[in-house]
Amino acid sequence: MDAKHSTNAKGMPLAATKYQPYPQIDLSDRQWPGKRIEKAPIWCSVDLRDGNQALVDPMGHDRKARMFQLLLDMGFKEIEIGFPSASQTDFDFARWCVENGNVGEDVSLQVLVQCRPELITRTFEALEGAHRPIVHFYNSTSELQRRVVFGKDVAGIKQIAVDAAKMITDMAAKAGGGYRFEYSPESFTGTELDVALEVCNAVIAEVKPTPDNKLIINLPSTVEMSMPNIYADQIEWMCRNLDNRENLLISVHPHNDRGTGIASAEMGLLAGADRVEGTLFGNGERTGNVDIVTMALNMFTQGVDPELDCSEIERIKDVYEYSNQMTIPERHPYVGELVYTAFSGSHQDAINKGMKAIRVANKPVWEVPYLPIDPQDVGRTYEAIIRINSQSGKGGIAYIMQSDYGINLPRGLQVAFRELIQKITDEEGRELPSKRIYDVFMEHYVDQPDGRIKFVDHHTYPQGAEKGVRVVTAEITDNGEKKRIDAKGNGPVDGFINALSAYLGIKLTVEEYSEHSLHHGSDAKAIAYVEVKYDGGRMFGAGINTNIVAASLEAIVSAANQILAERA
Repeated sequence: MDAKHSTNAKGMPLAATKYQPYPQIDLSDRQWPGKRIEKAPIWCSVDLRDGNQALVDPMGHDRKARMFQLLLDMGFKEIEIGFPSASQTDFDFARWCVENGNVGEDVSLQVLVQCRPELITRTFEALEGAHRPIVHFYNSTSELQRRVVFGKDVAGIKQIAVDAAKMITDMAAKAGGGYRFEYSPESFTGTELDVALEVCNAVIAEVKPTPDNKLIINLPSTVEMSMPNIYADQIEWMCRNLDNRENLLISVHPHNDRGTGIASAEMGLLAGADRVEGTLFGNGERTGNVDIVTMALNMFTQGVDPELDCSEIERIKDVYEYSNQMTIPERHPYVGELVYTAFSGSHQDAINKGMKAIRVANKPVWEVPYLPIDPQDVGRTYEAIIRINSQSGKGGIAYIMQSDYGINLPRGLQVAFRELIQKITDEEGRELPSKRIYDVFMEHYVDQPDGRIKFVDHHTYPQGAEKGVRVVTAEITDNGEKKRIDAKGNGPVDGFINALSAYLGIKLTVEEYSEHSLHHGSDAKAIAYVEVKYDGGRMFGAGINTNIVAASLEAIVSAANQILAERA
């Protein structure tokens, strides 16, 4: 529909014309689309600063300390621990990290500060004694904020950044050195590229970075304003034009206002960025920051070592939820409760076959339909891969029976059992847990508490001189009354079904038969499956016994009871 004629639910016109499209970047020879991510970036967690400031109830010391330890355990080498000049709480935590945080010499603590002299002084007090800390200073450079918030021209905004750079480098030198520096033109995505370049180059000239102490130029998508390809163009343009590029680390800090923060960060790396700032699972202002866990595992699934340990995804989730007092949605990539779960019948069938193929092939390459990552690689199990509801199919049910109970249903029985489970899920309108599915199978095919016939025992012996023919004598109960039946056949199964056919007056024949063991050891049980043909069609039965012949005869009785119930 034409936008000028669109209306909302109240019939009022939609004013799409009040918004302006983001301008394209003049970069006709862009190189990033043809590149691949082949190594991990430098990761910087901003959970304790950017993430914390976005919480309804900011973290206290215990919650911060637990998050900090997790970040160290995951392998972060740069951690932004707060905004120490903003509050006593942040200042005290920064001091605790320096004095009691057990931080290795390969880890840099980072703090944020605005380009204001009194705040810079307080920041250096917070970092006293830290090993190679990063002083991250920033000021907003966007056209909108220059005009609306600060009332300054480009020269005025640039001077703020340069004055702060001079003060910070002077204070670091007086403190004996050992400091690292990061500058962010805040609201970079709302800043004209030539202005962002002018301000950054002025800061670079003041800081004078070296190969041994590179300056981090952080180019944040403070508000995500465009498609990620445009952000990539901006990053590539800046990488081409910044002075002293060899002594810079280009960092990206995408937010997620358009829902493409991860894509922006990934494309930013293709465009030349060296570093990514973000948070676990994307906590942050408004719709959040870039989700570092998801981005790292995206790399992992492409054969790239993300250099972060995400193998204990449940612990990471638990600490995130405790420290942030937020809940991760069930569909969140890699960590959500349902992300490794299939309810759809076709998906379940493909997963079931894929898991079987993996076991048979015994190859190191992970190839299972609908599962881009092996759940065990992130500390999850296979228990909840397939769950059964009214949308489920035979493959899913078969997978649960095999993986949870070691019961390998033949295909025909999968179809028949699926119809039985489908009827229950349709009637109840909810998911059936694994134990319930197993109980239904046992009741319907094996135990049959309402079955008319019960198998008790059998004996076989040769039929005179007739070669290959044996007489089968069996004891059964019929509605609780003991009966003896016998007949000839070429083996126990053939003789028994002939005897049962004669007794019931129904012609029964075994069309398909299979069996396998359920457990290992001297008391191992076997399960037998039969497909029995009769004048009304086919019926499946199953039997479980320590004796494989007895299990086979029980399976025949199982099928016969269903035939009798159908006729009744």
